[in-house]
Amino acid sequence: MPEGAFDILFSRFGVMFFDDPTGAFAHMRRALKPGARVAFVCWRSMAENDWVRLPMGAIKGILPPMTPPDPEAPGPFSFGDQGRVARVLTVAGFTDVAIAPFDASIPFGKGETRDAALDDAVKMTLEVGPLSRALVNQPDDIRARASAAVRAAFAGCPGERSVMIDGAAWIVTARNPAS
Repeated sequence: MPEGAFDILFSRFGVMFFDDPTGAFAHMRRALKPGARVAFVCWRSMAENDWVRLPMGAIKGILPPMTPPDPEAPGPFSFGDQGRVARVLTVAGFTDVAIAPFDASIPFGKGETRDAALDDAVKMTLEVGPLSRALVNQPDDIRARASAAVRAAFAGCPGERSVMIDGAAWIVTARNPAS
């Protein structure tokens, strides 16, 4: 990347996957003009995001307990800790770090009917994310029980053609210092 070439750096749910976030942000900061901004959105903690918390709670007792992921390992919730986000950006050389919570109801799964929307939400949950990894190599009866439990958990969420599930994110901004 050319140094000092860009006015803004923007990411939507991508920066949490860096192996070395401080190094990555320092590298990207060098590509920003003096005074330019970085802005990104990242998930808060897993516990604050019902699109993961609900299905993971639903499968307790069906699957063996899972080892919680390292909260700083690359992954969707690695920036869940506001203090960590601020430290990463500050050590990478950014100033004026601002981190604001953002809560929203997220359409999760879609369909022409409520049942179709629930089916789609369950399918997505079983195919992507921590629950999908937990179901690898599980027998069909366990997978069916997990699917039914997740569907029951999502059934309590509002929505007609989608399942509306609470999500929690950070909106983060910072500035590359002027020369």
